[in-house]
Amino acid sequence: MEFPTDAVVIGAGVVGLATARALALRGLEVVVLERGGGIGEGTSSRNSEVIHAGIYYPVGSLKARLCVRGRELLYDFVRERGVDHARCGKLVVGSQAERTALEAIRARAEACGVTDLHTLDADAIREREPAVRGDIGVFSPSTGIVDSHQLMLALQANIESLDGTVVLRSPVEDGTLGKGAERHRVRIGGAEPAEIRARAVVNAAGLHARDVWLRLAGEAHAAATPPQFFAKGHYYAYSGRSPFRHLVYPLPEPGGLGIHATLDLGGQARFGPDVRWTQHIDYSFDDGHREHFVKAIRAYFPDIDPERLQPAYTGIRPKISGPGEPPADFFILDGCAHGLRGICSLHGIESPGLTASLAIAEHVATAVVDSLR
Repeated sequence: MEFPTDAVVIGAGVVGLATARALALRGLEVVVLERGGGIGEGTSSRNSEVIHAGIYYPVGSLKARLCVRGRELLYDFVRERGVDHARCGKLVVGSQAERTALEAIRARAEACGVTDLHTLDADAIREREPAVRGDIGVFSPSTGIVDSHQLMLALQANIESLDGTVVLRSPVEDGTLGKGAERHRVRIGGAEPAEIRARAVVNAAGLHARDVWLRLAGEAHAAATPPQFFAKGHYYAYSGRSPFRHLVYPLPEPGGLGIHATLDLGGQARFGPDVRWTQHIDYSFDDGHREHFVKAIRAYFPDIDPERLQPAYTGIRPKISGPGEPPADFFILDGCAHGLRGICSLHGIESPGLTASLAIAEHVATAVVDSLR
């Protein structure tokens, strides 16, 4: 079977759905292809569900710009659509030895446009969060949490209201990217194999982004395509009443933001994620590093009761920088890089990808539509 459309978006995670919505709002007929049996079954549903303020990222980076822009777009969208969320605030705490690093984080955040931060001393930390200990802290009132599945359902509903389509169990097998005014071709497998002809193709396949891109573009583009690494993170729920009113973070660690305390929308506390590099997509839970968790948490929550830690879930982040390398920015491969009209491939869309999703979508949709003119 073969059929035409204006745009194909590969991947029905939060970024893929947001991008499909942005393209549909610009008047394109959009088809979203998802290899799984449901939307957002990968990274989008296995994270901390935090709406980040944008305090960690280098000035001028895509992560910084799209996080700050995306935060406001996201708060507006979830309010308008009735998606459960809370602007609960976040406290980042450190020891006296970490003061310089924490002050640098605040200065960088302010340079990126995050201007509502407050520095706290030990007494102010204890007053705001009695269970937390730290010599210095930074409080971010614009950090929040969101029900990520409700968010994705709202995006899907918006796409379908604009005559877009989300097709599940439709893995991309291969394709041919057209040149000039030629249509691109994307072949899908599954129960009903088909070939879709489209003016635009966006690869938002998350953990599978590199593989999908090379299936479409061929090995000739391999050298210009970033590598892909997987960082697995474990999350523990904390049974009983939460000891915190806000999210509580230590300073970032290599590969992540440190084992932090977050809240769900029911007020339940959970801790995570750690960082364990892996070569496989495997969501099994390994309880063998529990003591590492306890030690990391005790640095800011000395009265933790290890017996209340219960294994919850794991998630895997698609990274384009590996162990021992500095954090990488989002990598958005568009027509400026490869010379193909209407093509965009997204790589390394990890945290703050959920927060930045609507801004990433805005950025990508503008680039795609402009390239088609």
